[in-house]
Amino acid sequence: GALKPEITITYIAVSAIFFNSGLSLKTEELTSALMHVKLHLFVQIFTLVFFPTAIWLFLQLLSVTPLNEWLLKGLQTVGCMPPPVSSAVILTKAVGGNEAAAIFNSAFGSFLGIVITPLLLLLFLGSSSSVPFTSIFSQLFMTVVVPLIIGQIVRRYIKDWLERRKPPFGAISSCVLLMIIYTTFCDTFANPNIDLDKFSLIIVVFIIFSVQMSFMFLTFLFSTRNNSTFTPADTVAIIFCSTHKSLTLGIPMLKIVFAGYEHLSLISVPLLIYHPAQILLGSLLVPTIKSWMISRQK
Repeated sequence: GALKPEITITYIAVSAIFFNSGLSLKTEELTSALMHVKLHLFVQIFTLVFFPTAIWLFLQLLSVTPLNEWLLKGLQTVGCMPPPVSSAVILTKAVGGNEAAAIFNSAFGSFLGIVITPLLLLLFLGSSSSVPFTSIFSQLFMTVVVPLIIGQIVRRYIKDWLERRKPPFGAISSCVLLMIIYTTFCDTFANPNIDLDKFSLIIVVFIIFSVQMSFMFLTFLFSTRNNSTFTPADTVAIIFCSTHKSLTLGIPMLKIVFAGYEHLSLISVPLLIYHPAQILLGSLLVPTIKSWMISRQK
């Protein structure tokens, strides 16, 4: 169409999001959290190892059901995604948890995701037959890593101006991401061969909420066990960082890894559902988690 998403979305919009992230990311705030190695290891292993493996095992059970197989593959892609740069940090801050740890793990997880997520997608979904492995990383490098680095370099020179004017980085990223989501939905429903039955969609929505609640409860139990060295504030960061998944990195990455893939639109649907679901659930649980943290600290 007139928007030319094969150029404007695949290259310009994705690069704009990560250039914006590079400009807004305060790397100096991460230094205080660097030494909390045990917390970082737990979050990254849970997010990038346990989460996708648990989803894969669960999907082996669902494979014998009449649920749409491409929506199930989409659930697997959700499991492979890194943590988000924004939502986990915002919710951790709202509760009063360890914000520095949340910032570090969100940023570090996103950098890890650039390398690990395509590997996980290739491992669990076997898309290597349709997409050359080297092209995935070269495009990710040019549209994700390079804009991030350029954004950080530019930030060093205009840091005072940014602190003084406080540009609406969140709103800019949200607008660009909205355009990406819009074109993804257009791709989904413009396809005359799409077979998106309502039953499968409803079940997938239920599975997504169930998975989030289960994993939040699991991380809570693990981080508050008797021999745990985590503080209540650490637990808050762990709960959100370990269970949230990045739409900002996820949708562009799916478009790169599954470029030209016939069922890309259906595969994207679970991630498009997961993102608002994690924000909704997190927001609803903020008062409960906050009261628990305060009582534990007292």
